[in-house]
Amino acid sequence: MSFINICRDNTDPFYRYKMPPIQSKTEGRGNGIKTAIMNLAEVARALNRPPSYLVKFFGYELGAQTQLERFLVNGVHDSNELQDSLDGFINKFVLCGSCKNPETEIVLKGKDTLERDCKACGKVTMIDPKHKLYSYIVKNPPDSKKGKKSATAQANVVGGGKTISELAQENQGLNNENNNGDDFDDDDALSKKINAEAAQLQQVEVKDDDWAVDMSQEAIAKRARELEGLSINDNKFNEFGEWLLNESKDSKDDLPSDVEIYKKIVELEISEYPETLQVLGQVLFDEDIINQIEPHVGLLAKLINNDEEFEQALLGGLERFFGLEQPELIPQIPKILHSFYDKDLISEEVLIKWGSKVSKKYVPKDISKKVRKAAKPFIKWLQEAEEEESDDE
Repeated sequence: MSFINICRDNTDPFYRYKMPPIQSKTEGRGNGIKTAIMNLAEVARALNRPPSYLVKFFGYELGAQTQLERFLVNGVHDSNELQDSLDGFINKFVLCGSCKNPETEIVLKGKDTLERDCKACGKVTMIDPKHKLYSYIVKNPPDSKKGKKSATAQANVVGGGKTISELAQENQGLNNENNNGDDFDDDDALSKKINAEAAQLQQVEVKDDDWAVDMSQEAIAKRARELEGLSINDNKFNEFGEWLLNESKDSKDDLPSDVEIYKKIVELEISEYPETLQVLGQVLFDEDIINQIEPHVGLLAKLINNDEEFEQALLGGLERFFGLEQPELIPQIPKILHSFYDKDLISEEVLIKWGSKVSKKYVPKDISKKVRKAAKPFIKWLQEAEEEESDDE
């Protein structure tokens, strides 16, 4: 199923917030004819609103009676008419009144005051009390359970109408870390210091024959099988990884454009899952990773969107990339991580947390230890910089 932007006025193909288009079906005949909204539950989940609010809104806007239990609206209403009406609901009851972001929750203040609490910009804006739905929501306020996930985690629809929170409950998700940064010149003092410390700390024995880059069909299949390390039950991530590997079997320079990669991600309905970043971290680069980060900054930043869970997933993919596919790059890890860090792809907090503890979540413990040992000079530099900043404050 294809997805559309929640705010249809926004035509950006990389717009983060998606929903399925409304699907309707006419039932009955004569005076008893009704329109059933087949996927209203999925649409409501995408908007992080109760389905009853949408059904009631359609009834008020179209001047028709409704049946909440079966998502029915009296009369004949085609999908386009319902979709246009839904735009009105989104503008009035979903989009933030300040930043126009759909990452909001409806909050009932007092007895009869409704507000939109935006998790993106932090603003709280009033909802127009003139609409008939306002009174219905006041009488039937949404659940306000503490710890409830905001629209970033819950409202963005994926295949089958599942949310990220549901996926996490089913599969426990992936926790990994990511980094941003620009290459710093070889003559740079920090670069020299990091490389010197890495040379002292890194004593990893690597057999070139065992780890030579092999882009044969057999090697591609083997690398694709390694993707099975993902702790998920869905094979869409394996399919995505295999697609990338097959598209780049000659060289990473022959990869599809970032737009094509993003379209594939949307097609597979995996844009809202951290595991997608793990796949990219593992298969998007080769031995020339330093020069390959910059061309993909837009795509990675779009998917990560400053979400620590996504940053951690990217670090997990990179850990598998270094430890299982390109161990000859292990001595260069400080410089590579600095490049991710400089480009604001992975935060300082996530990197320090990742570097402070060996984990066997993505690779065997001995390999994880080697990767983190190599990263130690850069992690130490981050920690010292953080301490100096705290002292200055």
